[in-house]
Amino acid sequence: MQEMSGPLSDRELKRRERRAPLAPCLGHFFLRFSIILFSFFVAAGFGRAQTTNVYDLRTFGAVGDGATPDTKPLQDAIDKCSAAGGGTVLVTGGKFVTGTFYLKSDVTLRVDSGAMILGSTNIADYTTDTDRTMYNEPYMNRCLIFARDAKNISIEGGGTIDGQGKSFPNKGDREKNCPKMIRLLNCSHVRVHEITLQWPASWTSEWRYCDDLAFDNVTIMSRGISNGDGLDFDGCTNVRVTNSNFNCGDDCVCLQTSLTNKPCKDIYIANCSFSGRWAGIRIGLLSRGNFEDVTMTNCSFSNHNDSGLKIQMNEGAEMKNMIFTHLSMTNVPRPLFLTFCQKNAWVDAPRDELPLMKSVRNLQFDHIAVDDETGAKNSGFVIIGMPGHPVENLTFSDIRAIFPGGGTAEDATNSVAEFTPENLGNRWPEIGSLQKTVPAHGLFAHHVKGITLNNVEFITKTPDARPAVVFSDVTESKTDESIEPVNSP
Repeated sequence: MQEMSGPLSDRELKRRERRAPLAPCLGHFFLRFSIILFSFFVAAGFGRAQTTNVYDLRTFGAVGDGATPDTKPLQDAIDKCSAAGGGTVLVTGGKFVTGTFYLKSDVTLRVDSGAMILGSTNIADYTTDTDRTMYNEPYMNRCLIFARDAKNISIEGGGTIDGQGKSFPNKGDREKNCPKMIRLLNCSHVRVHEITLQWPASWTSEWRYCDDLAFDNVTIMSRGISNGDGLDFDGCTNVRVTNSNFNCGDDCVCLQTSLTNKPCKDIYIANCSFSGRWAGIRIGLLSRGNFEDVTMTNCSFSNHNDSGLKIQMNEGAEMKNMIFTHLSMTNVPRPLFLTFCQKNAWVDAPRDELPLMKSVRNLQFDHIAVDDETGAKNSGFVIIGMPGHPVENLTFSDIRAIFPGGGTAEDATNSVAEFTPENLGNRWPEIGSLQKTVPAHGLFAHHVKGITLNNVEFITKTPDARPAVVFSDVTESKTDESIEPVNSP
């Protein structure tokens, strides 16, 4: 730059006066433009991360070495996050061991990909103030993650929560405690997505009396864990489960009702895959409140020891308005096992009093493909009501199923045991409680009022002397030319 000296000429002064206003004008323009541009990015969502409160677990003293207890730092982070009005508790870059911790309102628990929360293997690290299970199974009263009366909770991040369940029960623990992984009670607006939940000590999760729950892209692994259920919803409403994978040590998804005034209602399950030691979907057993408005679509089931759909009403409520459509099942002995009887399941049920029977009605099953060529002969769609208390208004359409076959002429004449309290005794209403092989190789309906079969096909891998469809005490049936049921006394 050339150094100037001496006074400026009149011509230079005038030139500079003409240029001087331009700089502040340009500065003002760029300032306004920057504000507008920033506002646009914030409105589009790009600026939100700058305003979200993030509480990194490590800044609270967590070690994350897979051995050192990090319960206190984790709880401190959750407490501070909730007290500040909400935000994200970040779990990243390690394996964090913890006992019971308490989620609170407006908290997102983010477990980053590659990070893990590990449940402590010491039962002493699990508190006793996390309510209790609603079955008479007190060894599942404790849990790893608990929340009560909270709202706006999320669990996400692509990482893993591992209950280290094979460490339970601890040696010397007389109560044989096997804590559940998650229990949320009276909570609302809960989101669980992009997370793996694995190896609980018993149930993976219990969601009781909650509203507005959404699960997406969740993986649950508990195969080999006794009582290792996946998602258990008790008295919950407005539930969505989508795009998730289950490989469970018991039932994958359960709908239950432990209070008479808390129905399980408005449930939607779609685009999921299920594999489990027992059932893919169980609805009932614990059934004191109503079940209604349940839809399941576009799901696959494989390698279940018991049933794909297990629907059991036995504690005096109503079950109605359910649709199960576009399902595929491989190596599933009973695509449907539906029972209606009297049996107490609730932990506080009186021993000398059985619930009244109300109704099971308006259930639709369509577009279901089944391939169970390698199972046992006691397979098929099985529906069992009670004398004077039939299951009502069932529709089956577009069903194609391959079963193993092997039934004998003697099996074809079988009369199964009724699911009366006397016959059941201390047993649940399971397939074995019928005491004999069902007399049909495809569909057996016992005590039903109103059943429609349209475009159904049942095939056996090996010869079977039983009819494809047997109706026993069935009224108001409708079938098309695809099937000819046999009526049995």
